Amino acid sequence: MHPFNHKTVFLLDHTPYFRTSCESIVEFDLSKIRGTGFIPLAPIHKSLWTCCVESATEYCRIVWDLFPNGKLIRFIASDIAAHSLNTWNQSQQNVGHLLNGLAQIGVPPAATQDNSKFSIFPGLISAVQAMCECSEQQHEKRTSLNENTIQVVNRCRVICITSFISNDISKIIEDRLQQDIIRGNKIAVASDLLIPVDACELVIINVHSNEISFNDLLALHGQVSNILESETYHVKASGGLANKLSSLILTHYNLSSTTVTGIPMKEEQNASSSANYDVEIYHPAEAHDALFRGNVVYFIGSLMTHKEGFDYSTITLKWCTPRGVTCNETCICSSVHRITPVDINSRPSLCLINFLLGGRSVMLEVSRRGGAKALSHLLAARAGQIYMHSLTIGRSPLEDPPSISEGAGGRVTDYRITDFGTFMQQNKLYPLKSGKVQGTTFKRTKARLERHTKFWPMTISSTTIFNYKQYLEPILTLMLQPELRESDVIQCKQCIYSLVGNEAKHEPLTSNGQRSKGPKREEQYKQMWTELEAFLRAHCITDKHINILNCLLEVRSRDLSSDGDKVELDQALRELDQLSSERASVIRATTDSPLSPDAAAPVIRKTVLELWLAKFGSKKIRPEFTGLSNATMTTNGNVKFKLYANLNRTKSFSKPRKDT
Repeated sequence: MHPFNHKTVFLLDHTPYFRTSCESIVEFDLSKIRGTGFIPLAPIHKSLWTCCVESATEYCRIVWDLFPNGKLIRFIASDIAAHSLNTWNQSQQNVGHLLNGLAQIGVPPAATQDNSKFSIFPGLISAVQAMCECSEQQHEKRTSLNENTIQVVNRCRVICITSFISNDISKIIEDRLQQDIIRGNKIAVASDLLIPVDACELVIINVHSNEISFNDLLALHGQVSNILESETYHVKASGGLANKLSSLILTHYNLSSTTVTGIPMKEEQNASSSANYDVEIYHPAEAHDALFRGNVVYFIGSLMTHKEGFDYSTITLKWCTPRGVTCNETCICSSVHRITPVDINSRPSLCLINFLLGGRSVMLEVSRRGGAKALSHLLAARAGQIYMHSLTIGRSPLEDPPSISEGAGGRVTDYRITDFGTFMQQNKLYPLKSGKVQGTTFKRTKARLERHTKFWPMTISSTTIFNYKQYLEPILTLMLQPELRESDVIQCKQCIYSLVGNEAKHEPLTSNGQRSKGPKREEQYKQMWTELEAFLRAHCITDKHINILNCLLEVRSRDLSSDGDKVELDQALRELDQLSSERASVIRATTDSPLSPDAAAPVIRKTVLELWLAKFGSKKIRPEFTGLSNATMTTNGNVKFKLYANLNRTKSFSKPRKDT
């Protein structure tokens, strides 16, 4: 079974439109040789074709640097007819052969009176024919006489770089490619040399010059049929196309980005001074597995930085003092992967490459919990190729196996045994009763276990919040529940504000009432807030869970926005008192009946006057005076009514009453 990235076809639009300028000026800096009477050269403009060729060639360079075998790329240019620049043969999978082919076809042809004969559709037919051709690996597996040979699944990817002004054109390209695949599969089934296409990914990149706006065009993603998936992007030729392909290559080949920061390098103009530079490199994503494994998973977010203008994040690792490669540093290596620089022509990248190819090595370090440093990777060259060695930053596999109790056989003895026993009690599995749906129960149980174990430190020394439960309950218990009541949310918020108040009072965190030796008070709270945020994020499944996380983020952002000052004590205590009063009112409202539903409306904060009016203002102590209904308003604003208006009537009010 071959993945989609085993065979990739680049389909370039070679029509006359791509002769036009991309409106990006390239100026020549010749200040070093400028003298008297020197006339500077006029700036030039890149064409759309040049931008497409440079970006696609850089995509291929990265792939072939990291995967010298097994990742094949075909290039096809389409104008009146299709022009294939290489084959699936491994000898033609290099940048030199590709550039020779591009030089032979030259720039796109000039526009004529009849431009309708130029189209991308001949290239689609040629791309399907290329996908139906077997690669060397596929042919070897198909012709193998081994009894355990499985059926070869032919998955391919087509990256079509073209230009259009309507979303309907992308639909037409998808339909035409699907028809060509169906037609090509019929031919391949009847042939012994061809292989049908089982699945295809189509990536359409709509390229325009920098001055053209395409706000009305939408990025589309979807399943066209059971054999074709499609996604469409709209980018500008200068810069935008290269950035988009750089982002796509990480997804297509499961790569990651690492930025080596703090590289000391002498200035080009002044050799006596030096400055620190950064170099970004690409490598397989498995090189970072050690960072996400074990006890460092919750601080990996501080190492990741979103790269501006791109759709991915890079992990920053710091340069260490270089030294020669020794056995002691490589014996704890867990994996080795090739690397390639992102900007191959920059001076910092060239200096780093030459430094490594000269036989030197570079250690990369990562910041651990508590501010400590740990060596995580090693950069070194072997046989002219540069590799990234992933070092074991946790427990070495060469150490003794861990022990669950005090005794011989291991070093790790601080497991959370009591908490693990509680965890097992909370997640007991019982046999199903007859009549219950097994599949639904299994999925629900599996989802519960995955959520409860998503953040569960194994040892006491690797956690902070579980060591200070007296400060963090009931958050640690309530967040595990699948549904929360409004009173539960208020209790959790009250706990957060209580911690803020303790931090503002400069009270250290103590375990079981005793101050243990450990990090300083500021570091204690920093570790606790970081771990608590990771815990809340792991259990956000409903809006009320998210409400608690937003409360924590709001408090922390308010804390950090004041230039490092703590939240004022009065403000924290005031919010704590407000939450306490709200909690009491909610508890009274929700405990009147055990079957009372949750309060749907949010709790509204009221003043003392509003509370008094709501409780006593609506009650009538005595009946209202009837005469006020017929009262008249005087000029000075007073109310006037005549008393005993019926006193002079014939019927007397003093008539004696009959005895009964």
